[in-house]
Amino acid sequence: MLGQTAYKTIEANHDMLKKIALDMWANPEGPYREFKACEWISEALKKAGFDVEIGAGGVPTAIKATYGSGHPVIGFLGELDALPGLSQELCTEKKPIEGQTYGQGCGHNLLGVAHLGAVIGLKEEMIEKNLPGTIVYYGCPAEEQLTGKSFMARGGAFDCLDLAIHFHPGKTNTVSLGTSNALNSAKFHFKGRTAHAGGDPHNGRSALDAVELMNVGANYLREHVTSDVRIHYIITEGGTAPNIVPDKASNFYFIRAQSREVVEDTYERLCKIAQGAAMMTETELEIEYLGGCYNTLPNKVLGKVVYDCLKEVPVEPWTEEELKFADALNKTMPEVYAKNVAASGAPEGTILFEGVEEPKAVNSFGSTDVGDVQHICPAIMFNTATYNIGAPGHCWQITASAGSSIGIKGMLLASRVMALFGLKVLTDPKIYEKAKAEFDKAMAGKKYKCPITPELLVP
Repeated sequence: MLGQTAYKTIEANHDMLKKIALDMWANPEGPYREFKACEWISEALKKAGFDVEIGAGGVPTAIKATYGSGHPVIGFLGELDALPGLSQELCTEKKPIEGQTYGQGCGHNLLGVAHLGAVIGLKEEMIEKNLPGTIVYYGCPAEEQLTGKSFMARGGAFDCLDLAIHFHPGKTNTVSLGTSNALNSAKFHFKGRTAHAGGDPHNGRSALDAVELMNVGANYLREHVTSDVRIHYIITEGGTAPNIVPDKASNFYFIRAQSREVVEDTYERLCKIAQGAAMMTETELEIEYLGGCYNTLPNKVLGKVVYDCLKEVPVEPWTEEELKFADALNKTMPEVYAKNVAASGAPEGTILFEGVEEPKAVNSFGSTDVGDVQHICPAIMFNTATYNIGAPGHCWQITASAGSSIGIKGMLLASRVMALFGLKVLTDPKIYEKAKAEFDKAMAGKKYKCPITPELLVP
């Protein structure tokens, strides 16, 4: 029976996997600064017999660890970074850890380690059954910046793959068949001329005026784009005092849509608006393009395999202590809790999700750089329940759960699912053949064009 050796190996490494996940939780690291996480996971992979490359694709904290030979080549897409402003103690009230800027508010400590457990377990069963094929663990930095995998892709890190799988912590156990948005991000810097705002304003050229005019133009643009487009911005610099005409001011924009083509078109139009604002105010404009990512492209063939795995793998039940912890978290946001229970189809009163949610093609208007990999090869995403069902995305509740036994339990469930997924692919060539046919049809002859342009340096 497939999976038994993999499950036993994952369980035998339980303490090691838990320690790395909790060490990452206690030492959250920002984008492209995931040095400790990279070291801990790389060392575990080396000890497990993987050929480990640090700096994959030219990104210093990226990991590419390989075992086996031949095809199919299966990628396991782990992530390493944390979120700013989401530090949180292991408790059921909002309580940031003093002096800690970042926190695991997206559960990437669980995400990175779940894939580690999967490949370690899968490797042992590949040896036992003498299975041909190659498995590749990826430790991907800066997903929250939406450019980590894009930089890695520019460096060719994923070119070897036949297919890939990605787990993400969630509130339910489910396969992701909807799409999330493609994205571009950029900063628009305006340079003017300072002057006394009361004494000689005619000599000034306000960079802040340019920023505000650009924002007005962007808001008028919203009427003339497709309904999937999202344009959001902040002003990062706007002057120092009201009586000084600002000679420097900047905007920071995200442009999202359901396809790269629409993102690129909207971005070009936004750049023209910025240029117009500079002309109106007689200021100079510098556009700092920061990169972007693709929309996701879920593969239904692989999704069916993951769904079957979710239903087949052994599941550890929630304890009374875990239910009590999650219940207290749910009660901090009762309205979100009620909406999330209804949306998941779980029974009323559910505290932590149990079972397997039917796959739904529900589109998300967020973004993830997993979409880049999904435009290079067939790939699928899924979730397991690692936090209370009432938690919204990117919140302190997720940070708390990611450091608890709830998070660890969901993480190890994901490890078992991915190990079984890998075994099914390695023992049934038709899975890859069908997944590739679906991928080719979806791409319709188009090729992946990396949104990270050649001049961009890793931050």
